[in-house]
Amino acid sequence: QVQVVETGGGLVQPGGSLRLSCAASGRTFSRYAMGWFRQAPGKEREFVAAISWSGGTTYYQDSAKGRFTISRDNAKNTVYLQMNSLKPEDTAIYYCAADTVYSGRSYYTPEKYDTWGQGTQVTVSS
Repeated sequence: QVQVVETGGGLVQPGGSLRLSCAASGRTFSRYAMGWFRQAPGKEREFVAAISWSGGTTYYQDSAKGRFTISRDNAKNTVYLQMNSLKPEDTAIYYCAADTVYSGRSYYTPEKYDTWGQGTQVTVSS
């Protein structure tokens, strides 16, 4: 069974950067679409970014475009989320998710993904 573990969260000042990593177990990681979601206190989980199994196609929430970059290294079974120009409203728990059942659902919806990590806290504050 595939498991994913997020790392890289922390406290950063507005305008700063963080890189989140999501390490996946299993030999078939390279076949999975991967996504990042986040959930702020009192709010629903929301889509941030996603990447196709090959890395050839990426998807972003509008507020992430131009600031965040999702990428993957299939040799390392890892997907990354580089976050630049961070804002206080980016504060949330960030979750990595994998689509291991090849769901035909939209990349933007959490229902596409069947495997989730425990999340990593990102706090943007001065």
